[in-house]
Amino acid sequence: MDFGIAASKIDEIGYITHAENLGYTHCWVTDTQMIRSNCFAVLALAAQQTRTIKLGTGVSVAGLRLAPTTANGIATINRLAPGRTFISIGTGNTAMRMMGQPPMRMKEFTEYLRVVKALIRGEEVDYTLNGRTHPITFQMREFKYIDIEHYIPLIVASYGPKGQALAGEYGDGLVTAIPKGGTIEEILANVQTGAKRVGRKLDDFRVTARMNLAILEPGESITSDRILRECGPDITSWLHMCADRQKEAGVAPPDYLQPIWKDYMEFHLSRPAETRHQKLHASHKTYLDPEEARFITADLIKALCVVGQPDEVVEQLRVLEKKGVNQILLNFPLEQSYRMLENFARQVIQKY
Repeated sequence: MDFGIAASKIDEIGYITHAENLGYTHCWVTDTQMIRSNCFAVLALAAQQTRTIKLGTGVSVAGLRLAPTTANGIATINRLAPGRTFISIGTGNTAMRMMGQPPMRMKEFTEYLRVVKALIRGEEVDYTLNGRTHPITFQMREFKYIDIEHYIPLIVASYGPKGQALAGEYGDGLVTAIPKGGTIEEILANVQTGAKRVGRKLDDFRVTARMNLAILEPGESITSDRILRECGPDITSWLHMCADRQKEAGVAPPDYLQPIWKDYMEFHLSRPAETRHQKLHASHKTYLDPEEARFITADLIKALCVVGQPDEVVEQLRVLEKKGVNQILLNFPLEQSYRMLENFARQVIQKY
C-alpha cells in the first residue's frame, strides 16, 4: 500500500518534503483556482525540493485549461522531476462550481482525456478547437523544454460509474473516494467495463482511494472536538457536492445523509442566492465551517470515515488493500496538517 497526501499552499513546500521524509510516497497538488495556489507553480517548487516522492495534480480540472496546455504543464514538471510525475484529471466539482459553472460533461471529458493521453505519449493527435480540427504534437523535443521520454501515468478522477469506466479505457489508474464513489467491488466493475470497450488488460492499473480517517485515542468519543476538526472538513465537502447534485440533477443524497438532509438544505438555501455557490464550497477540505459543525454526527463519521484505534485502522486498510486499493490519499485540514501528517506516519505507516 502506498500513502499519499494532498497539498496546495505554495509557501509551505516544506510540508511536502516533510511528508517525503516520513514515508509518504505521493503528493497530489489540488487544482482549485478560487481558493488554492496554482497547482503547477506548487509542483515546480516541490519538484526542485524533493528527491523521491511522486508528484502530480490532485486533480487537474479539465474545464480550467485546454487539453494541450494541461499536457504541456505536466510534461514541464516531468522535466524537473523525471520519472516521478503523474497527472490526474477530473471534470471539476468545486473548481467549476465556485465560478457558478457545472463540471465538464462526459462527452467533452472523454475527448479531453484522449488528447492529453496522446500528447504525453509523444503521439500526433487530431485536436478540435473553435470548430476547427488539426493534427498536433509536441515540437522541438530535442531541446528538452518538456520531458515525455520518462513515462507520465495518467490517472482519471471520478466518483461515478461513467468516469470510472473512462479510467479503465484511458487511464493508468483511478482516483476516487470510498464510500462516496461506491464499494471497491462496484468501482472495479466499472473500471473493467471501460477496459473491455477497448480490449485492454489492466495488469498494472492502480486504484487510489481518498479516505477520511478518525484515529481515536483511548477512551475518546467519536464526536470529540479533535475528531470533528480533523474529519469535519472532508465530510462537509461531501455535503456540498450532494447539495449541488440535488439542485442540478435531482439526485437524491445517500441514505446515510437522510437524517440531516432536510435541515441541511434549508440551511444552504437560506443563504443569498447570488453568492450561494461561493459560500457552499468556501471551506472546502480546509476547515470546518462553524455554521456547518452541527450537521456532523457520529453516524456520519462512521459512514464516511475509517474509524478506530491505530491497530484497528491498520487492519481496515489491509482489508481495502486485499480488495484492490493500491494507495490511500489523505487530505488533512490546513491547521491540523503537520500534526496529522506526523501522527498518521507514526501510528499507521510505520505499523504497515
